[in-house]
Amino acid sequence: QICLSLVKLLFYLAHSPLGSIVLLDFQPRQFVMVDGNLKVTDMDDASTEELSCKEDNDCTLDFPTKSFPLKCSAVGKCEGINEKKNLFNAYRYFFTYLLPYSAPPALRPLLSDILNATGDLRYGINETVKAFEKVLHLYKSGLYLQKRPLLLKDYISLKGFRTVEGEDYKCWPSYSHLGCLLSIHSAEEAAAICNSQSQCQSFIVTQQRTWTGRPLASFQSSWTDLIPDTNAVAYIKRSASSGEGL
Repeated sequence: QICLSLVKLLFYLAHSPLGSIVLLDFQPRQFVMVDGNLKVTDMDDASTEELSCKEDNDCTLDFPTKSFPLKCSAVGKCEGINEKKNLFNAYRYFFTYLLPYSAPPALRPLLSDILNATGDLRYGINETVKAFEKVLHLYKSGLYLQKRPLLLKDYISLKGFRTVEGEDYKCWPSYSHLGCLLSIHSAEEAAAICNSQSQCQSFIVTQQRTWTGRPLASFQSSWTDLIPDTNAVAYIKRSASSGEGL
């Protein structure tokens, strides 16, 4: 969410009515999330000036660990230097830390492609926005899910019930530090996640939603202490329920 919001902001800066705007003091502390969108808190160090040049050799974009040769345009400006500077800063301050770790396994190669392409400045901001929107579409639609055996048949569903909240086993990347709370596309995907975790004996699907509209599911090591909740559905492994005499 943070990275997608950032690239949309950089897309606007690259195509602003004032021209391409560069953020000269590009640091995470210069941004804040407001209603799910990333905002710049300080525009004092923004500039529309692009580096003047006479030849391509005048247009090297330097960073502490990398340098990029750019073209000198016919009007004597380094082509796209403001856009590329913003994009590489987004890569080194945000993408590197946020992209590789929390996506479903099937989407990680696509995010790795974005990471590599922006890190080498092979993508401009237009291509980067398109790549992010493709990943978002796959994520929201569930099209990233590979065909696999149907596992939900191995679970008993109890509509209108959930377990008592409390600490349980933890997983990554959980929305709760007390247990394993993950976003899912469907109960079928939740069953596959539960089967992949040795501790998991049940999961609860609630009406809570993430920013993409995906429901949240709580994965648990037991299913005892069920309580009524009209907004939840409890799914219990048949193997676990038979042992407990459900």
